[in-house]
Amino acid sequence: MYVLRQGGQANGLRIRFSLVLVSFFSLFLVFFFTPSFDRMPTMKILDRLEEWIIATLMGVATLIVFVAVLHRYLSGVPIPGLQDWLISLNTSWAQELCIYMFVWMAKFGAAYGVRTGIHVGVDVLINRLDERWRKKFIVFGLCAGALFTGIIGTLGASFVWHMAQTDQTSSDLEMPMWIVYLAVPLGSYLMCFRFLQVTVHFLRTGELPKHDHSHVEGLEDEIAEAKGGAV
Repeated sequence: MYVLRQGGQANGLRIRFSLVLVSFFSLFLVFFFTPSFDRMPTMKILDRLEEWIIATLMGVATLIVFVAVLHRYLSGVPIPGLQDWLISLNTSWAQELCIYMFVWMAKFGAAYGVRTGIHVGVDVLINRLDERWRKKFIVFGLCAGALFTGIIGTLGASFVWHMAQTDQTSSDLEMPMWIVYLAVPLGSYLMCFRFLQVTVHFLRTGELPKHDHSHVEGLEDEIAEAKGGAV
C-alpha cells in the first residue's frame, strides 16, 4: 500500500513538472511571436497592479507597526481613563498580520525586481566573455530562473490546494492558512512570467533592464505631452 501511494505521488510530480514545461514553452512562444506584447494595455495594467500591491502592502504594514508600537508605549503611561481604554484594546494580531503582509510584499517585490533589474547579480566573468557567449549565458540564466520559479509556483499551488482541504488557521487572526500560503504560487508564477518577459526582450534588443535611481516614472510622458501642447 505504501509503495502504491509513493508511486502515485511520483506520477503526480511528473505530471506537474510536465505541465510546468509545457506552460513555460507556450508562454515563451507567445512572447516571442507577438512583437508588441510588452506595449499591450493588459501589460501596463499588470505593471501598475504589481506596483500598487507592493506599495499598498508596504504602507499599510508600516502604519500597523506604528500604531501597535504607539499603543504599547501609551499603555504604560499612567493617564486616567486613557490607559484603561488602551489596555482593553487587543493588538496582538498586528505582528502576525505584518509578517504575512511583508511575505506577500516580498514575493511580488521579487517579480518587480526581475522586471526592473534591481536584483543584485555577479556578472564580472560574464561581462568579460565575447558577445556571443555572453548572450548565451544570460539567456541560460534567465531561462533557468523562469523554470525554477515555475516549478516553485507549481509545488506551491499543490501545497495550497491540499492546505485548503484542511481547517488550519493562523494563531491570532484565525485566518485560513491557505490564503497566507497563496503568496507562494502567485508570486512565483508572476516572477516566472517576468523572467520570460526579460528573456524575450533581451533576445530582441540585446538589452537587460537596468534600474536608474534618477529615473522618475511617467516623467517622459509628461514632457512629451507638454512639448506637444506647446507646438
